[in-house]
Amino acid sequence: MKRRLSFQVKLFLSLVLFSCLLLALLGTILFHFIDRQLHHDLGQRARVQASEIALMPGLAEKVARRDIAGIAALIQPLRNQSDASYIVIGDTQEHHLYHSESPERLNLPMIGGDNAEVLQGKTIISVRKGGIGVSLRSKAPILNAEHQVIGIVSVGYLTSYIANINVSLLWQASLYGVALLLLLFIFSWMFSRNLKKQMFWLEPKDIALLVLQQKALLEAMYEGVFAVNAERQLILINRAARELLDIQQSESELLGKPLDAVLQIPAAFLRQHEVKTHDHVTVLNQRQVIVNRVAIELEPGEPGGWVCSFRDKNDINTLSSQLSQVKRYADNLRIMRHEQLNWTATLVGLLQMQRYDDAMRYIHAQSAGAQQVLDFVSARFTSPALCGLLLGKYVSAREKGVELKFDPACQLSRIPAALSETALMSVIGNLLDNAVDATLNATTPAAPIELYISGRNQELLIEVADQGCGIDDSIKPHLFEQGVTSKPSSEDDMFGAEHGIGLYLAAGYVQQAGGSIEISDNSPQGTIFSVFIPFQPAALTGLSHE
Repeated sequence: MKRRLSFQVKLFLSLVLFSCLLLALLGTILFHFIDRQLHHDLGQRARVQASEIALMPGLAEKVARRDIAGIAALIQPLRNQSDASYIVIGDTQEHHLYHSESPERLNLPMIGGDNAEVLQGKTIISVRKGGIGVSLRSKAPILNAEHQVIGIVSVGYLTSYIANINVSLLWQASLYGVALLLLLFIFSWMFSRNLKKQMFWLEPKDIALLVLQQKALLEAMYEGVFAVNAERQLILINRAARELLDIQQSESELLGKPLDAVLQIPAAFLRQHEVKTHDHVTVLNQRQVIVNRVAIELEPGEPGGWVCSFRDKNDINTLSSQLSQVKRYADNLRIMRHEQLNWTATLVGLLQMQRYDDAMRYIHAQSAGAQQVLDFVSARFTSPALCGLLLGKYVSAREKGVELKFDPACQLSRIPAALSETALMSVIGNLLDNAVDATLNATTPAAPIELYISGRNQELLIEVADQGCGIDDSIKPHLFEQGVTSKPSSEDDMFGAEHGIGLYLAAGYVQQAGGSIEISDNSPQGTIFSVFIPFQPAALTGLSHE
């Protein structure tokens, strides 16, 4: 398997390659600039020297007399002080009268073909190939007293000499370039290493995978989650958070906005000194929630933001209520077991005393009422779970001094397809519990609770009638909302879970099954709850409050 380079190495090599290309480009530009500037400077220097030599006293007379020895004696001291590659003196016939580097070329024609303008009295700069090679040269005319051109002065710099100067300058610049390149190497390595450290030593593909996993995880979470940076600007919010807080905008529209512009939050919701809090009850967007808050620490002790997860407080209440229902079912079974143990102990005592007639009479007396109820429930309801629930509620109510009466017309052979057996237990159990509590809170002696369950006429009908304390008219329209109750609150209730949840759960199951609940006043007092659930619901009918 071919080994792949890490992100840090790739970044380092990319920076190094880019730096080398950049330095090479800068070197090329610098070389051309220096070369052009050097040609300009040396051309001007040659022009100045040629013009000054042409104006030297006595030179014009010696050129006019073709005094070669005199010309050499006059020019040689200047040649020794000049940095030019050569100095040449010629006549109007373009023949050499003096050549500082090649005396053998005396009286030979001047090479280059650029003397025409000089013979017209102009000073020129040109690059031509002469007798000793290609050179950058300047030529100036020698004038006599009548300002007539009688000769030519040529001062030149060989291109090889210029190239040597360029190489020398380029070598010096390359030393600085190498030093700069080493610094760029060090910077590139430190930069790539620091960037990898900021990425927690992860590869880009790993970061991309983590981002995708984070998005999928946040969208799959039931809890609401949002995050803010150190400036308290929203940097993340999942779908559950927007739904729980009734936020209509999409995540892209919310990101970057201040948190207090998106949510209605308490003034001290995010405190700088708090790094972590759990199960904190607060209000967000006028909704009571339970919040967990953790600081994002880029550096230890320095929060760079916060991540908050929250859930609706009512969800905790609902769970507590469901647990309370299970506890009540267990209590009902415990009561029945306690009674059975008492009956069994009494019966065992009678049998040990060999009082068989008394034992038979005791059995008949104790089982007469219970057996009647058992026979009735078993004959009218086919669901074993429903039979068990009704027997348990019957015994529990009797223990509390309340009689549960079954309507003789009760009959249920099947359960609506849209309603599970567990949901049916919850609906009937909550309605009976509510009726028992209302009966116990009444000021008059406890009257019986009447229960009617029927599966006739293509719908399930459940009626629970009590003659308890009743329900205030102002509460009826809101009775099935979570947290609404007509019962006095108890300090022992966890989050108020005991009250205001049972009817909310029952109504939720009924609504999901496409049914409805009606509330009416009983005579002479109390309340009647009527539940209607069709066996084949056409649509979700919701709740009806009367």
